[in-house]
Amino acid sequence: MPKGLVIVPFPLDADGVANRKLQLKSVKLGPDIDFDFRPVQASCTSFMSDHDWFLMDAGCFEAGLTAQEEGYDAVVIDATSDSAAGALRSVLDIPVVAPGRTAMLYALMLGSRFGVLAMNEAGCLNHRQWAEQRQLSQFLAAVEPIGGGKTDVAKLMTGKEEAMFPLMKAAAERAIAKGADVILLGSTTMHQAGVWLNENLPVPVVNPGPLTYKMVETMLSLGHSHSRLAHPRPMVEKPGMIHAMLRAAANYEKREAAKGKATKAKAAKPAKKKAAAKRKPVAAKARAPRPKKAARRAKK
Repeated sequence: MPKGLVIVPFPLDADGVANRKLQLKSVKLGPDIDFDFRPVQASCTSFMSDHDWFLMDAGCFEAGLTAQEEGYDAVVIDATSDSAAGALRSVLDIPVVAPGRTAMLYALMLGSRFGVLAMNEAGCLNHRQWAEQRQLSQFLAAVEPIGGGKTDVAKLMTGKEEAMFPLMKAAAERAIAKGADVILLGSTTMHQAGVWLNENLPVPVVNPGPLTYKMVETMLSLGHSHSRLAHPRPMVEKPGMIHAMLRAAANYEKREAAKGKATKAKAAKPAKKKAAAKRKPVAAKARAPRPKKAARRAKK
């Protein structure tokens, strides 16, 4: 049975990875294909700047580096930034599918101009940059912020559906008013809204993560992978160095997390002492001699 490796771009625990794996429920796949989900060892904390994309690229590259040796038939990047897709194609012969470019190109099979939903204004800038890098700016009608606050990369939209889905619908309607005839979810962290938006908007809504799983199935059935002319191999591969770098990064993050907990614990101790001092009975202060009694004793 063919098996794909989905690289989750954050070092999530089992619950966080399970939320990402729910994307499989949004697409009908054949019974003869399966996907494993693997979080990176270390990555960025947010994902809004070039600093963040660099760290995400490094984490995703290391996580997929041994996929072919491990027997996987394809790799999927679980981020619309397409982090490390090009780097992985240079060292792997199996297909490497990335949702950002894939979703934009697929949207152009459904319509003529697409709109992208972003979490906030910083995300809007990123999507405009990516469309330009992919030479697809002419087909981008709008990028609209949802205004739903900070993205939770582990819990995603769980528990916030009633608040977030209408905000996403309103953002999509703004994009449609600007000329979009297809809507793209701007992040795989939005995947939970895909089905609902498709049912509540007059245009197709592309859910990037599930789309990539179907694309893997199609590429494998057709016997295709990326071109070596477009993605030549490195002259000298250094997988050991890459693995060592990410192990060191993961250990650094653990140490920093431990320092943060220790700092919080120290800060909490003085607060507890102050609270205890406030709770002391006022009667304890009355043990000191009153001024009048002290004056009488002084006269005697």
